[in-house]
Amino acid sequence: MSANSLPEGAAVWHSLEVDKALDLLDSNAESGLTPQEIQQRLQKYGPNELEETTGRSTWEILLDQFKNIMLLMLIGVALISGLIDLWGWRTGTLKPGEVPFKDTIAILAIVILNGILGYVQESRAEKALAALKKMTSPLVRVIRDTRFVEIAAKELVPGDVMLLEAGMQIAADGRLIEQSNLQIRESALTGEAEAVNKQASLKLPEETSLGDRLNVVFQGTEVVQGRGKVLVTNTGMTTELGKIAAMLQAVESEPTPLQQRMTQLGNVLVTGSLILVAIVVVGGVIKDGGFKNIQELLEVSLSMAVAVVPEGLPAVITVTLALGTQRMVRQNALIRKLPAVETLGSVTTICSDKTGTLTQNKMVVQSVSTNNKTFRVTGEGYAPTGDFQLDGQKISLEESPEIPALSVACTICNDSVLQKEQGEWAILGDPTEGALLTLAGKAGIEKDQWNSKLPRVAEFPFSSERKRMSVITQVEGVATGEASSRGIDPAIAGFLESEPYLMFTKGSPELTLARSTQIHLGNYTGPLTEEHRQKILAENDLMASKGLRVLGFAYKPLVEIPPSGSDETSEQDLVWLGLVGMLDAPRPEVRAAVQECRDAGIRPIMITGDHQLTARAIATNLGIAQEGDRVLTGQELQRMTDQELEQNVDLVSIYARVSPEHKLRIVQALQRRGRFVAMTGDGVNDAPALKQADIGIAMGITGTDVSKEASDMVLLDDNFATIVSATKEGRVVYTNIRRFIKYILGSNIGEVLTIAAAPLIGLGGVPLTPLQILWMNLVTDGLPALALAVEPPEPDVMQRPPFSPRESIFARGLGSYMIRIGIIFAIISIALMWWAYQHTHAAGYQGDPETWKTMVFTTLCIAQMGHAIAIRSNNRLTIEMNPFSNIFVLAAVVVTTILQLMLVYVPPLRDFFGTHYLNMQELGVCIGFSALMFVWIEAEKIFLRIMGKKAV
Repeated sequence: MSANSLPEGAAVWHSLEVDKALDLLDSNAESGLTPQEIQQRLQKYGPNELEETTGRSTWEILLDQFKNIMLLMLIGVALISGLIDLWGWRTGTLKPGEVPFKDTIAILAIVILNGILGYVQESRAEKALAALKKMTSPLVRVIRDTRFVEIAAKELVPGDVMLLEAGMQIAADGRLIEQSNLQIRESALTGEAEAVNKQASLKLPEETSLGDRLNVVFQGTEVVQGRGKVLVTNTGMTTELGKIAAMLQAVESEPTPLQQRMTQLGNVLVTGSLILVAIVVVGGVIKDGGFKNIQELLEVSLSMAVAVVPEGLPAVITVTLALGTQRMVRQNALIRKLPAVETLGSVTTICSDKTGTLTQNKMVVQSVSTNNKTFRVTGEGYAPTGDFQLDGQKISLEESPEIPALSVACTICNDSVLQKEQGEWAILGDPTEGALLTLAGKAGIEKDQWNSKLPRVAEFPFSSERKRMSVITQVEGVATGEASSRGIDPAIAGFLESEPYLMFTKGSPELTLARSTQIHLGNYTGPLTEEHRQKILAENDLMASKGLRVLGFAYKPLVEIPPSGSDETSEQDLVWLGLVGMLDAPRPEVRAAVQECRDAGIRPIMITGDHQLTARAIATNLGIAQEGDRVLTGQELQRMTDQELEQNVDLVSIYARVSPEHKLRIVQALQRRGRFVAMTGDGVNDAPALKQADIGIAMGITGTDVSKEASDMVLLDDNFATIVSATKEGRVVYTNIRRFIKYILGSNIGEVLTIAAAPLIGLGGVPLTPLQILWMNLVTDGLPALALAVEPPEPDVMQRPPFSPRESIFARGLGSYMIRIGIIFAIISIALMWWAYQHTHAAGYQGDPETWKTMVFTTLCIAQMGHAIAIRSNNRLTIEMNPFSNIFVLAAVVVTTILQLMLVYVPPLRDFFGTHYLNMQELGVCIGFSALMFVWIEAEKIFLRIMGKKAV
């Protein structure tokens, strides 16, 4: 068979017999492929590598930063300003002492800084594919041309015969040819923690899910024990790992809500500025009757263009987000991508894993049924402290000797260890067996003591076919020749008469019960009647319906140690002990967090690979779903079209038996419904869904490197409550961003209108130079804005629905506030400007006639300080607030005012910024006019309070 006639990877290998798979790939299990066949297949399939699509280069990312419309306008302003300075320098028309090009240099410096800031945020390359590549093995042993050889993994081709042994990382997907005790850990790929026992002889249905394909192996998984021989069926991008890589690269990153809003803001500001510039230039030309004052009009236009762009805004937003990340880290949420801080505040839906996130990832026994009684067991985690309750009342173990008897079986039939580490109880071994040790501890049964009382002498290990395990122990009191009742602990005194051995069995309740003929009833044994059986099975069904994992326990006295392999005959005529029902218990803090979600208008959804009954029990317990709510299983989801799933996603809050690849479809369906989705995940297969989600959340403890690299946020404690805390922080950050945007842009509008008014009302020259405007936008606006960024949250921040992530930055009155305050700002400034111009041009004035410009500059700056104090709250008056609840605002106001006065009264700074000395009368007038801004905003609050309206 030629390479061109080989299957293209569409064959369902797990549904084929080994011989059929070998025939399809024209390979031989004993001799492998010939060198000629290998070359042909390498040409057809290419190397066994994950291919990476070419993304943007470093230079492309950097250049993209300068495509921002506000930065482009600033670049244009800098160039025109430079040309004007160049003309003045060459013609000798520069003012005495004036430094040429200082405005151009300052503006370009701001442009470059903003560009670098954007580049640093965006240039963090996606490393999820690199993490995927680490999961492939560098070397692999194969059979080629009848010889055993070791080759580079990238040289593997379909049809190769690959050899596996313990500790190897599998280099390609393949169909098992033969195996011996082969166990493979596939948790990174399927999410299932336990190693999978592989069986080459199986032929499985085509629809078998990935985690249940026991006759195939997958690239990137790890051989835990045993050995095997594998026919390579898929390499490179056709492997399951390759499909994940393709999905990862197919998911396109959408701009975050904040990025979209900043783009919209830039478009509006630049468009408005250009319109205003056109009005001023055209108005000036008409007023002058020609172009004789065109240079002055150009200088006014340049100042207006610089005034309208909030140069300090990107830096303030970046610092605000960075401060938000620091606060989140203290709450165990590590933010990997800075814009995700604000994006969290827009989340409408949180899709969460169950195990370890909503639950403790610790199995805890909830219920015990023995001697026809069902006891409730209290306690948290693995701590061996708790009570046994019957009908809500605590019972004593003396009154119920069947509980210690059952607890002995839980302890002996157990391979795990319960120990205390650094003040915390922990399990070494299987969590299920750990829960049984904790139960026994609550009954006063300790493993170390009982291992000496009943030392293990033999066992029949658990297997998936038998669904049970048995341990044979030697009864020390009997074996040493003592009387049957002496030397034996009272807990098992009724178990035997003179037999020297006891066998304890645990496993599937139905199968263990079927092998039992007697029942332990407190201190004696009686026949197991049909009525007993029906009651036990009914109780088993009741426990299972509550989502509990149920185990059955029995024992049998033995005269001798049974021979190895005699489990089928030895595990007969058992004495039934009882049922134990356990659950991966919910985290105690999650119930309150789910309620907080609901109060905040956020919908929590559970997505788990666990059984639907368990999922329903946990979801109902936590308040994620109500009794009777629909549970959608992975099989049902698989049969749905995308349109059908989209119609159902708003109706389903529990997804059970869902494989990680289904998560991507769920996220996309929710997003098509307009939901803003946070998704948790820990496995490799979760990576595409994490990247697709608006907020991808990886697990810090159990998560793979691939899932972490694909995520926006990492939960350091794997706790759902941490997601809710981070969401709250995101809302606070967004509220504060809106607050300082109101503050910055209100003043910018005032600046633009003041500058535009100067030539239109007949005042000579431009009141503010570009350098002075940059000072205002960076320092006078920037420092108080940074202080407003750490304003504490409003009390009702988690008592309202999330704001739409698609709302405009100007929504909910912010736009009207900016225009209103900007106009008031301009009226105050223009009034001051008119008075100052008349004052400095009056006969007998001793100072420089240009001093009026410094008065305008100073008034604008100090008025902003009053604005910063008043804007801390939308509704409360400043006198009603604790001035020290945000000490940074007070500090910023004091520092900024001092810096502003230094520009007026320190000669070198005065010369550089082109300001003039103000006497005390002039400074007093500036402060008086500036105070009107504070008075106006406070008066607005009083007016709105009287009218019964709430400010934005």
